Amino acid sequence: MKIQLHSRFVSLGFLLLLCLSACQTPYEKMVAEELASGKEVKELFLGLELGMSRKDFFETCWELNSKGILTNGPTELSVEYDAPLPSGNAAKMRFYPKFENDKIYMMPVEFAYEGWAPWNEELSVEKLREDVLQLFEKWYGKGFIEVSNEDKSQIAFVKVDGNRRIRIFKKHLSIVRAEILDLKVQEELEADPS
Repeated sequence: MKIQLHSRFVSLGFLLLLCLSACQTPYEKMVAEELASGKEVKELFLGLELGMSRKDFFETCWELNSKGILTNGPTELSVEYDAPLPSGNAAKMRFYPKFENDKIYMMPVEFAYEGWAPWNEELSVEKLREDVLQLFEKWYGKGFIEVSNEDKSQIAFVKVDGNRRIRIFKKHLSIVRAEILDLKVQEELEADPS
């Protein structure tokens, strides 16, 4: 009787585990698998990395600025880069990292076509999002998946490599935003928000 009862509990536990894993979205599965892999990916772009110190970030940007690769952005805390988009349309890429313990843990990046106007279909935000997605596939490889909220009003393209998550989405009428984040640091911040 004990053996039968034990095997029923094991079977029930296995079925419960199977149901829980089947209930995960493709995004949740991707995050769980990548975090479980133990792989640590730091690469951002232009020699910048997740975990880079604030001092190293400024030194790298200063060096790239002196070579004419980067310039000051339109706001006090932004760096600007002429993004080489696959379409060939001129675009600006603006970024400035978020730091935790004086190290980069998130890199928000915003893209805008230079000639954008509401009546210019060729430079719509949807085309810009596709351009940015293609650029990021070139930089970070294929594997972005489309995720959306329940009513499909917000769509993002997401890729996770180990600890690094990349999200690309429309911010508003003329801006596409990408966020490159260290998921491990984000989990730590969510666990202890103080």
